[in-house]
Amino acid sequence: MRVLFAGTPAVAVPSLNALVKAGFEIVAVLTRPDAPVGRKRVLTPSPVAARAMELGIEVIHAAKVDAGTTAKIAEFAPDVAAIVAYGGIVPKAALGVPKHGWVNLHFSLLPAWRGAAPVQRSLIAGDDVTGAATFQLEEGLDTGPVFGTLTETVRPGDTAGDLLERLSISGAVLLSQTLSAIDAGQAAPQPQEGEISLAPKLTLDDGRLDWQQPALALNRRARGVTPEPGAWTTLEGQRIKLEPVALRPDVKDVPPGHILVDGRSVLVGTGSHAVELGRIQPAGKKMMSSADWARGLATPERVVFE
Repeated sequence: MRVLFAGTPAVAVPSLNALVKAGFEIVAVLTRPDAPVGRKRVLTPSPVAARAMELGIEVIHAAKVDAGTTAKIAEFAPDVAAIVAYGGIVPKAALGVPKHGWVNLHFSLLPAWRGAAPVQRSLIAGDDVTGAATFQLEEGLDTGPVFGTLTETVRPGDTAGDLLERLSISGAVLLSQTLSAIDAGQAAPQPQEGEISLAPKLTLDDGRLDWQQPALALNRRARGVTPEPGAWTTLEGQRIKLEPVALRPDVKDVPPGHILVDGRSVLVGTGSHAVELGRIQPAGKKMMSSADWARGLATPERVVFE
């Protein structure tokens, strides 16, 4: 079966690898254009583009699937298009190009968490179980019928990065199995059923920790926004980046936002009990341990995060 693969970030690479290993003919890869990376803003191919070039697969770079991109896709005459985190809308005109349409690997148990940040929103909401689904792409936002699903238990310290890494590997197997079933004429997608929730793309504001909130909510939010856009707070008007915070239910007498240095542990008060800081990155400095940061404070007991 001739497959067009569409994807951009690192989490899509395992799916490309799985389809190649399964023997599908990958006629081309659609990915977003090279983007500036690092402090020097060097134009760099997407992880999917880099892997496709290693495999000798032709790459279509496109910021969106417009008429020109659709025509280019049609030249490869794909039987099906597999899409994993491409990062753009596929319009109706392009949906009809492959004989079997577009099959999307989405990192949630649809119809839960439709949208661009399903794993992140799931963690922030405190879900105990998440997963992945393959579904037939249509014009609605992640609304198409589902071919198959898998589940993944959320571990206590999971960040969005951790969970996405595991789902990208197990999801690659699911996508390969789905395309094999389509090729064999055995696929039977079913309409989505259940409660709908939405997962819009994260913004920088989603990473801000509100110390008036309970510790558990702050723990979930910090894990959900790691690695991107990252958890943060402010001190004297300066933004400070934080790695995920640990729960300290044994410490309940620290006011919200206030710092308590306990040996090598740096605690912050919340709306319930304290949390313990991991690493911290003050404005204009490198990431460091919270203990090293606290040693540089003249009066840590007077420090209050805003």
